[in-house]
Amino acid sequence: MTELRPLSSSGLLVSPLCLGGNVFGWTADKTQSFAVLDAYFAAGGNFLDTADSYMHHFPEQGNEPGQSETIIGEWLATRRNRDDVVVATKVGDHPEHMGLAAATIKAAAEESLRRLRTDHIDLYYTHFDRDESIPVDEIITALDDLVKAGKVRAIAASNISPERLSASLAFSDREGLSRYVALQPPYNLVSRDTYEGARREIVRREGLACVPYFALASGFLTGKYRPGRTTENVRDLPGLAGGYADTERGVKVLDALEQVATARGVEMATVALAWLARQPTVTAPIASARTVEQLPALLAAQDLRLSDAELQALTTASS
Repeated sequence: MTELRPLSSSGLLVSPLCLGGNVFGWTADKTQSFAVLDAYFAAGGNFLDTADSYMHHFPEQGNEPGQSETIIGEWLATRRNRDDVVVATKVGDHPEHMGLAAATIKAAAEESLRRLRTDHIDLYYTHFDRDESIPVDEIITALDDLVKAGKVRAIAASNISPERLSASLAFSDREGLSRYVALQPPYNLVSRDTYEGARREIVRREGLACVPYFALASGFLTGKYRPGRTTENVRDLPGLAGGYADTERGVKVLDALEQVATARGVEMATVALAWLARQPTVTAPIASARTVEQLPALLAAQDLRLSDAELQALTTASS
């Protein structure tokens, strides 16, 4: 059984692999999504990540915002396991609730609660901090109101500048309001400067948890993208994964991953997630599975302990 770990100072206990819900209602229909959720939960996983906007960015595929939350809500209701699951969702990117104005945050939270069929959100992220004309004071105060009302247990931030993250934490401390307990940045073996540096230093100094997304670089770190090889993947956002294959760094990372994976008898995805999980401040990488068959390689990362030499080889290849 997976050993749960504390998510910073939130009081929440989470599994070391967070299951991404971005595929639910997109490349995985309700039946497939339920099967993946069942398998993840049966393996001891309890940490689900979604957003109110998933997956409105692909209307040509018939996608509408909120489908992922709706599927997760139906699963929680039918399985009657709400108290055993930590549900994280996000605000700020839904086409009808865009941005982080106080009224937008509160209205979007009500819609997320309705779709998730729950009376509280365990971890509520600001999804994108695009409009920096909105004071961090307004954002934090609105989020704190939701916590005081019992509708949110803990708050966090996703795509945010180091300066705004620091300012948000300082305002929370100064006013005695809820403070961010986690940061969700894009971070993986081929995208390190998106987190390492100022953001990681703030997370370390302030005692936050890092819950990185794009942990497998949109599938690139599974090894299915190689120079000269074409792979049709609707989840390549947009051309991101395939783009890494044409870089010297990308080739070096894949070679290093393959060497470690072969020696250990595991999948490359398992090694990539295990490397990420060992990085300073990281609590639980986020990875998604469209089918049950894709899940074991992700879950195996929780038990793979890379040696110092293996970690160094991967770090060097990705530098």
